[in-house]
Amino acid sequence: MVTTASGTGRERTRERLLHAAYEVFAEVGPDAASVEAICERAGFTRGAFYSNFSTKDALFLDMMRVITEGKLASVTRNIEVMRTRGDVLMPAEIMQRILEGTIDDAPGVVLMSELRLRAMRDDDTAMAFRTWERDLHARVAGIVDVLVDTYGLRLRLPAEDVARVVLEVWEAALNTAVIDRLPYEQLQTLAATRAQKIAFTLVEFPEEPARPQ
Repeated sequence: MVTTASGTGRERTRERLLHAAYEVFAEVGPDAASVEAICERAGFTRGAFYSNFSTKDALFLDMMRVITEGKLASVTRNIEVMRTRGDVLMPAEIMQRILEGTIDDAPGVVLMSELRLRAMRDDDTAMAFRTWERDLHARVAGIVDVLVDTYGLRLRLPAEDVARVVLEVWEAALNTAVIDRLPYEQLQTLAATRAQKIAFTLVEFPEEPARPQ
């Protein structure tokens, strides 16, 4: 789901358009979704749309960026809460706390798959997607480095490789869950379990419960 912070009138307009696009894309897919349908859902004119986004694809990419930023912010908050509280946690608990609030619903998973498919077919989308993906991997690698320092972990691969592999396994688990038509609770469980397993393969956790350093 798209979550953004309300601000100026222009920012609120963009937010409403992003929310409307998320709903319309989820219902009919990005290709079938028209600018008119998005504007109608948001309660704006085409002029409002084109004053904020050059094309429907530009909106689509921006929506994916907003969703990603929300998830990264959630992970960062979760880690900061763990550090502040000083909780002594087992490895599985660390992973569970980190992942809280980051699981996509089924429409979100489908939209990400649509974005990848468009990147395979369109050069401009591919360029934007690669830039977004590189930034995502670097941001997640930074989070991995924070966890290493906080809990005294040891990595079996460089942080960016760990981030990339965990994200790929995470995406594959979400895709499987949606294809199998799992309800949201089971989708959450499958994604979290797969992420934990690959993390334990790539990261050496302390044998004893870990306390933030």
